[in-house]
Amino acid sequence: MARRDIRNPRVLTAMRKVPRHLFVPLHARGAAYADRPLEIGHGQTISQPYIVAYMTQAVAPKPTDRCLEIGTGSGYQAAVLAEVCAKVFSIEYIPELADSAKRNLRSAGYGPDRVALFTGDGYKGWPEESPFQVIVVTAAPGRVPQPLLDQLAMGGRLVIPVGPQDDAQWLELWTRRQAGGDPEALVRDRLMAVRFVPFLGQGIRGN
Repeated sequence: MARRDIRNPRVLTAMRKVPRHLFVPLHARGAAYADRPLEIGHGQTISQPYIVAYMTQAVAPKPTDRCLEIGTGSGYQAAVLAEVCAKVFSIEYIPELADSAKRNLRSAGYGPDRVALFTGDGYKGWPEESPFQVIVVTAAPGRVPQPLLDQLAMGGRLVIPVGPQDDAQWLELWTRRQAGGDPEALVRDRLMAVRFVPFLGQGIRGN
C-alpha cells in the first residue's frame, strides 16, 4: 500500500497495527493478509486491505473526529477507523454479523469507548450521535441516503460506493461546505470504479 497511493502515515500505521486475521473466519485466516476481499458469510465480504486503506485515507480522519460506519461486517474497517478517530459508531443490518463483529472487536481490544455498535438499518444513520466529521459506508446503495448527508458536520467527509449490482459502481467522496440541503452545500468527487455488496435495508429502494 505504501508503494501505491496510500500516503497518510496515520492510515498506514493503523493498517499495520490492526490484526486482520482476527476479523476473518477461521477457515480463511491463511489468506487474511492477501490483498483481496474474503467472504464472511450471509453474502457479505471483508473488503480488501487496499480498499479499506483507500477509503480511510479519502475521509482524511483526524484524532478528534467522531466517525460513523455503515456496514460493520466483520468489524475490520471499524477497528482501522478506531485507530485514527476519537470514536467510531458502527451500524450493521444483519444480526448474526453484528454479533460476530462485536466479538471480534471486543476480543481485539476495541471496547465500547472506542467503537459503539448498533444493529439496524444504516440508511437512517445514527441521528442521536450526529453530527459526524467522518462517515464511511461499506455497501453500495443506488443513491446516497439523504439522512447520512444530513448527519455530516461542517467540513465533514462521507465516502460511499454508489451504483446497482448489475452495473458500474463508483466510490464517491462527499464534503459538506455549508449548512443545509442546498446543492451547493455539498461537494461530490468521484474517486474510482469499485464493486461492493448491496446496501441492505431501506437504502436498497431505488437501486
